[in-house]
Amino acid sequence: MPLILPLSPDDNEEVAKLTAFFNETLGFCPNSVLTMQRRPEIAKAFINLNKAVMENHGRVTSGLKRLIGYVASHAAGCQYCQAHTIRAAQRYGEPDEKLEHIWEYPRSPLFTDAERTALDFAIAASSVPNGVNEEIDAQLRKYWDDGEIVEILAVVALFGYLNRWNDSMGTELEAPAAKSGQRYLAETGWNPGKHG
Repeated sequence: MPLILPLSPDDNEEVAKLTAFFNETLGFCPNSVLTMQRRPEIAKAFINLNKAVMENHGRVTSGLKRLIGYVASHAAGCQYCQAHTIRAAQRYGEPDEKLEHIWEYPRSPLFTDAERTALDFAIAASSVPNGVNEEIDAQLRKYWDDGEIVEILAVVALFGYLNRWNDSMGTELEAPAAKSGQRYLAETGWNPGKHG
């Protein structure tokens, strides 16, 4: 059972308008946001930050941002966010084969060298203690410019917030996200855990 139950999607008119963003990304408003809206300013600030971080500026595509969020959430151990990010990556056009073989990214031809580097960085940046070192830094700069690195790290940081929020809250996983988790991640050991 969640620490705090989510409120109704129409509990706060301002928050409800902003949550339309999630209908595109996930197909539903996440329970995490519905819990945050107990303090509407937190929910509104989070949604606006999420929109800014996930906005597509070019080469760090919407799909790649969700894969970055996935590996960052995996490093943090948040099953809730893993299911959400893999679902959103699929909704933003990442092919099933790529999603089903996400952990083969270091050697799979499905991933570019630039994507591999971004995913390596995301894992290192999400680890405790932080694993970013000079080697990862040099690899990252080989493929990505300063603005793109800011985008990549912003995704990692956003999911750092969400991983802690959802694991501490025990947020209940929504059925569509659970279905995506089962479809793409179950073979690698994913399960809803406390979120089921």
